[in-house]
Amino acid sequence: MVSIKKKTISGKTYYYLEHSYRKNGQVYKKEKYLGNKLPKNIEKLKEGLLLELYEDLWFKQFNEIKNNFNKEKKKIPKSIEKKDIENFSIKFTYATNRIEGSTLTLRETALLLEKGITPSRRPIEDVKETEKHQKVFYEMLSYKKEISLATLLNWHKQIFEETKKEEAGKIRDYPIEISGSRYKPPYPIELDLLLTDFFDWYKKNRNKIHPVYLAALVHLKFVTIHPFGDGNGRISRLFMNYVLNKRRCPMIVIDYTDRNSYYNALERSQLTKDESIFTLWLFKRYLKEYKKYLE
Repeated sequence: MVSIKKKTISGKTYYYLEHSYRKNGQVYKKEKYLGNKLPKNIEKLKEGLLLELYEDLWFKQFNEIKNNFNKEKKKIPKSIEKKDIENFSIKFTYATNRIEGSTLTLRETALLLEKGITPSRRPIEDVKETEKHQKVFYEMLSYKKEISLATLLNWHKQIFEETKKEEAGKIRDYPIEISGSRYKPPYPIELDLLLTDFFDWYKKNRNKIHPVYLAALVHLKFVTIHPFGDGNGRISRLFMNYVLNKRRCPMIVIDYTDRNSYYNALERSQLTKDESIFTLWLFKRYLKEYKKYLE
């Protein structure tokens, strides 16, 4: 988090912005001098300092990943690319549903989606939501327009129309709690304004900030609004990968094995209103996944 620090020298007070970060096991500080009075645009200056830091520490590496990923992609035959996308859809569908409690294993998910073999002794809801999620994933890949609330409502309806008919494609009109979390989602009366503000923010920033940063913020902001009774995480992760795919960046799977640290980063960002906690968590996960593309 970027914080305001003040120093008193010879009886005079001076203000600085300061952000601490860890690199190669050591803690560093980045400072920006503000003057002897706090400027009115302090929040914008905080954001600017953070973006400077992200550019040096993360975005240059993400750009290299993107460039090398697309160079490799050009060399791959279309049949292999198609298979790679299918494999990703299976892994992504398995992980995003498993995080939310699906009982299907990765192998069962693959057999279901590749060969149409329904696993025995598994809830039919898990099977249906797995099939529907892959269908929506492919729809997301080919979606040419920019995302709107109507798009997300449609995706939500498609995934849950056979398993949660009363909730599918609808903004909740009742309060909810998140099991195991201290974060309290907004009340129903707040949702319309929050969603309007969110899509205004997205429209304003979608072409201004780095795609991986945008993907992280889209996920965090939408899931924090929590507009659905169920399925907020799944829609947020689809939206996140839409952002990456549309901007020709490799997409990301949040593995079930990362579930605890993932939820912890989300909760800490939500409770402290410090978006950098979750964005940095996702940056590290993204870099770990695609470090093979760094020369």
